[in-house]
Amino acid sequence: MMTIKLVIFFTFFFVPFVHMFPYSTGQLDFNFYDDSCPNLLRIVRNVVWSSIRYDNRMAASLLRLHFHDCIVNGCDASVLLDDTRYFTGEKNALPNRNSLRGFEVIDNIKDLVERQCPSTVSCADILTLAAREAIDLVGGPSWPVALGRRDAVTTSQTAADQQIPSPIEPLENIIAKFVSKGLEIRDVVALSGGHTIGFAQCFTFKRRLFDFKGSGRPDPLLDNFLLSKLQNICPNRDASNRNLAPLDATTNLMFDNEYYRNLVYNTGLLESDQALIMDRRTSGLVYYYSNNQNSFYNDFAESMVKLSNVGVLTGMKGQIRKKCGSVN
Repeated sequence: MMTIKLVIFFTFFFVPFVHMFPYSTGQLDFNFYDDSCPNLLRIVRNVVWSSIRYDNRMAASLLRLHFHDCIVNGCDASVLLDDTRYFTGEKNALPNRNSLRGFEVIDNIKDLVERQCPSTVSCADILTLAAREAIDLVGGPSWPVALGRRDAVTTSQTAADQQIPSPIEPLENIIAKFVSKGLEIRDVVALSGGHTIGFAQCFTFKRRLFDFKGSGRPDPLLDNFLLSKLQNICPNRDASNRNLAPLDATTNLMFDNEYYRNLVYNTGLLESDQALIMDRRTSGLVYYYSNNQNSFYNDFAESMVKLSNVGVLTGMKGQIRKKCGSVN
């Protein structure tokens, strides 16, 4: 209940952030469903609120689901498609398999929307809105979402394997993947701040604990107290690979700027996170966000607007799927 009360405060406090952005974006429009599905926003928010109340990890899961959709060939809901005889989808790509969550939340929203507005609202728009509502409901900023995306009719496991950043690849590679989508270094640092909520499975960072880069020793940058704690959560055996550790050990259920403070004190969980404080191109922003939460919120919101407009399908491209897991 304490989390919900805090959420109410933050929800009202950060409404002004929406005024920073233009009223429309390309072929997308903020009033796209005003006439055809006027209750859309209420439906999305209510389902997301219920899902977070039931499962406090869900906000982070919905944000990650949206990011993993957009970073692979654009925000087209391709990540939601199940495998068929014609394609192997993104769900089974290495970064997603047994890891992505929140599909049932999007399906629940879609079912309710279809009852009121049949064949009208795309799964891509629902996923984009759900991510925005999730962050708002756990104390983060809100941002305007222009609507009118359409859904992809195909998906690719290979594309997901190649395009989704890995927590153990060099920062140079991660930056290149963002830049290939029209994003910038500031977006890399701001969007990484999404790791202020959520958890990671042990296999994504375990080499930092026991055999960092083949050295036979832990990562020397990792704080000793955190190292000991993580070794207890993730003992050096395969059976612990799916155990979970918080991405932000301080306030992992509240969206704030503690993630950046953790990096400053060498208590970031993932290699890709801690690398941000070691690179001159990104370290200045890490220090800045660690001391300026409102600036982080502003930049995160702006970066989310940019991310949500990557590679969108509009007009006659794609389709409006009746079920998010399958093409019509």
